[in-house]
Amino acid sequence: MPLELMVAFVGFAFASSITPGPNNMMLMASGMNFGFRRTAAHFWGVQIGFTAMMIAVGLGLGQVFERYPMAYTALKIAGGLYMLHLAWKIATSGPVDGEREVGTPIGFWEAAAFQWVNGKAWVMVVGAVAAYTVPSDYTASLFMITFLYIFVGAPCSIAWITLGALMRNILREPRAVRIFNVTMAVLLVASLWPIAAEFWPR
Repeated sequence: MPLELMVAFVGFAFASSITPGPNNMMLMASGMNFGFRRTAAHFWGVQIGFTAMMIAVGLGLGQVFERYPMAYTALKIAGGLYMLHLAWKIATSGPVDGEREVGTPIGFWEAAAFQWVNGKAWVMVVGAVAAYTVPSDYTASLFMITFLYIFVGAPCSIAWITLGALMRNILREPRAVRIFNVTMAVLLVASLWPIAAEFWPR
């Protein structure tokens, strides 16, 4: 893989990983509600799930969806419903008094499975595979951009968790925590708009 293409991809990976999206909003909310340590399983689920998805799509799963578009449509609908479930989980988590926590952090398998129904993750994966793999050395370049995505994306995820954990020290009032959680849930639901728009009557 040419060096200039690798450098360009690192910029793409950073821009797509650091910007707000469903993963980052959920990681920040988890960091705020449960702290850094209890968000670790969620973090690793994102990293491993995204990596598996990128390799699978790069090795041919994307062609399956091109051949059977109804399967992709079904995945989008299932993803939308799953995101609504996660939004509800975020909205109802956090302390309700000074001490007691409500809800549990998103676990490893939940976070890993979520990558497959995350619209932004699909855009990132398809864009990366289409634009940055090298046809003459396809498999090697696919694994190279997958590694670079982990190398760049993991610190970005950690930054969002850290931001949430810092807010945990600031938002101590139950009402402030509730407002934060509901806001994060609303933003997560709002990120469903591109999917919903496809099914909206015209």
